[in-house]
Amino acid sequence: MQTFITVILEIVKISVPALIVFFTVYHLMKTYLEKQYQLKNLEYKQGQQKTTIPLRLQAYERLSLFCERIAIPSILLRLREDDQTVAELRLKLLLNIQHEYEYNITQQVYVSDQLWQIIKISRDDTLTIVNGVAEKLDPKSPSSNLAIGLLNFMEKQPVSSLDKALVAIKKEAAILM
Repeated sequence: MQTFITVILEIVKISVPALIVFFTVYHLMKTYLEKQYQLKNLEYKQGQQKTTIPLRLQAYERLSLFCERIAIPSILLRLREDDQTVAELRLKLLLNIQHEYEYNITQQVYVSDQLWQIIKISRDDTLTIVNGVAEKLDPKSPSSNLAIGLLNFMEKQPVSSLDKALVAIKKEAAILM
């Protein structure tokens, strides 16, 4: 019986330190691997940001340009011709605004949903202004009537929706800096 107890005591003397070493090594390895995982994850995110930040900034630039290009004064300068009628200019304006929007539609991937909604509302407001002013005019009258009507309407607006969109773009872009 005494040899049995001696054998068990010997096993315990060997097993307890071995278990302590095992759990210590296990804990150290687990902590080390978690830190390595966090480090790799951080490196991955930093690498990803090096790629996405320039793309996001480019998207803000393109959306700013979009807002400037569909602003009533600038679009009139580009599209109005002397021999056009109100109906022709109206159609040209609406098509150009839609074309500009479609050209920049992919930029929504890089901006917040809230900013994209602001951009869409600005585009819709611009379309509504063009349609609203044009509907009050004779479609066969000279395009200068529509141009004057649109510019007069814009003068009465203290801040346009496109101006608000530009401010929103600048605020969101500033967050990246």
